[in-house]
Amino acid sequence: MAAEPRFLTLSDVAEVLNISTSQAYALVRNEQLEAIKVGGRGQWRVERAKLEEYIQRMYAETRDFLASHPFVEADEARRFAEGSAESPNRDERAQRN
Repeated sequence: MAAEPRFLTLSDVAEVLNISTSQAYALVRNEQLEAIKVGGRGQWRVERAKLEEYIQRMYAETRDFLASHPFVEADEARRFAEGSAESPNRDERAQRN
């Protein structure tokens, strides 16, 4: 059984993340995902460990986003928009569920 390669192409990265190759390229060019250029034609390679670090960072950013933007059910959102209810916090909703 062959060991997994240390470096991935942008196509490999795109497949892992289920995005297009151009989106993977944009992640690299925007310095969101660390990569290196190799060879005479300067092809991009992403170290497998760097991709895993990126994924973990995205999980952390998503957790932070969700914590600061709690989900409000449609009827609660409507009542809040109409001014007939206070915005429920996450703990109150968790107790009801």
